[in-house]
Amino acid sequence: MPDLFLLFNHKLTAAQADDARQELGVAGIVSPPDDVRRCWAAIPPEPEAIAPLLAPVFSWIDMAVPAGSFLLVQGDFGACFLVVLHAAGRGITPVYSTTRREAAEQQVDDSTVHITHTFRHVRFRIYGR
Repeated sequence: MPDLFLLFNHKLTAAQADDARQELGVAGIVSPPDDVRRCWAAIPPEPEAIAPLLAPVFSWIDMAVPAGSFLLVQGDFGACFLVVLHAAGRGITPVYSTTRREAAEQQVDDSTVHITHTFRHVRFRIYGR
């Protein structure tokens, strides 16, 4: 059974973990090391090219994520694109989590409204499908 490797800036929810085991058939869920997590969470908006900044991510994928595994990729759009291409080229299946978004508004006073957004996991989807 394959594992699901995580590359995103949130904590995996219980619903996501259950879905990964049931629908993707994964045996384990693996978080990246701290240096990769920090790199992924801090992609600066200024550089024109970000591929060189992703070297720790690519290195981790190459060394730790075996072909046949799933890789949950969510974050900076350009970085996701590069990582999805990289992973797919190595026989790794890149996936993302789809969500149902719900909003609730609460009027606090005459001039202030608080809006709360709730995101509920629906399923994992393979990139490119």
